[in-house]
Amino acid sequence: MPSYARNFASAGFLDPKVLGRIGNLELLARTVVDGFINGLHRAPYLGMSIDFAEHRSYNPGDDIRRVDWKLYARTDRYYVKEFEADTNANFMAVLDVSRSMSYTGSGIPKLDYARFLAACLMYFSREQRDRVGLATFDADIVDYVPPSAKHLEVILHTLNRIEAAKGQRGELAPALVRVADRLRRRGIIALISDFYEEPDAIMEAVKPLRARGHDLMVFHLLDPTEIEFPFTDATNFRELETGERTPVVPENMRVRYRELVQEHIAALTQKFSQNRVDYAMFNTGMPLDYALFTFLSARERLNRVR
Repeated sequence: MPSYARNFASAGFLDPKVLGRIGNLELLARTVVDGFINGLHRAPYLGMSIDFAEHRSYNPGDDIRRVDWKLYARTDRYYVKEFEADTNANFMAVLDVSRSMSYTGSGIPKLDYARFLAACLMYFSREQRDRVGLATFDADIVDYVPPSAKHLEVILHTLNRIEAAKGQRGELAPALVRVADRLRRRGIIALISDFYEEPDAIMEAVKPLRARGHDLMVFHLLDPTEIEFPFTDATNFRELETGERTPVVPENMRVRYRELVQEHIAALTQKFSQNRVDYAMFNTGMPLDYALFTFLSARERLNRVR
């Protein structure tokens, strides 16, 4: 086990419900980030600078000045040069605030976990001297804060006042098209949602972001009860997005429900991996500092071998 992993493994992790009692988002983010930032060797992000990092396949919309023509001559395929950014990257959190994000079972509301996650990523990026921005969406963009080195306080204020229950039904595609249109400069995007759409529709929705060369990280949030379906009493279940009620006998469908959830997660894992997108499913009962450390350290290792 690497030394940084051993060091972090000995730390005490913060239960999400404990984090929920911290009223100040900046304090919360500092508490979480300071717990794992010393364990990472370096910033696990890729952006633009003078230091070459890797090649990736050319995507429509990429700057042709960054095509490696020598590599094209050897392989007859188009590859774009990627560069490693230590500072001054654009980091954007794109956060789902649709009605389904208000759900809470045995953990904290998914939206609270999402707000905590976004705040931590913002704080972490600001510590790297990146420009930070935020977009929230349901069926369209709800709030938009453009990336800036001075916008952390505005973003934290925006995250504080989010209310999912007032949102509409979620729809990724139209919102992400509008986000992509506003982001002229290639950067790093953290997409945070519960992804209650079919995997093919989700992949189609993120295409505009990938086509513009953004480095995309995807965080899939699910409450523990959405994964395990531990309910015992027959009752009417209400679909949060539509309000539709369905009579359900949990014992009769628990096994098949769990299979469908795991199939959905597996399909997203495979499709995002095939498109070189870093994807992680976060159980909202999981300590946020542990989840973030696991994701970011894995991302660091992947970026070394890609």
